[in-house]
Amino acid sequence: METSLTRKIGSLGEAVLSAAIIAGLLLFAGTTRAPADDHDCQKRVAKADHNLHEAIKHHGRESKQADHARHELQEAREHCWNTEHKWWDEDAKRWRTERDWDDHDHDRDWDHDHDHH
Repeated sequence: METSLTRKIGSLGEAVLSAAIIAGLLLFAGTTRAPADDHDCQKRVAKADHNLHEAIKHHGRESKQADHARHELQEAREHCWNTEHKWWDEDAKRWRTERDWDDHDHDRDWDHDHDHH
């Protein structure tokens, strides 16, 4: 015959097992999240960078298309910065941990068709 104490121990065991499973899932989800987000940010910035170069190439540096593409690149970098605290430098092919993309953009030759296009 099952006693009240036996039922409580069984319920406690189930609760501990459930908590362990949830903790394991959260730990696993936390470890796999970062590389996926890194890839998403890298891909998003690379696409925006490419679109800017294409807009300049086809419409000119001061065109409304280039301005729009610059804005999209800015938004992509801001998204990465806000979520990952780093941004992808497509031309250098590396992550940067300082929010200094404006400094890098002023040094770039935007009219030059880069190798990655």
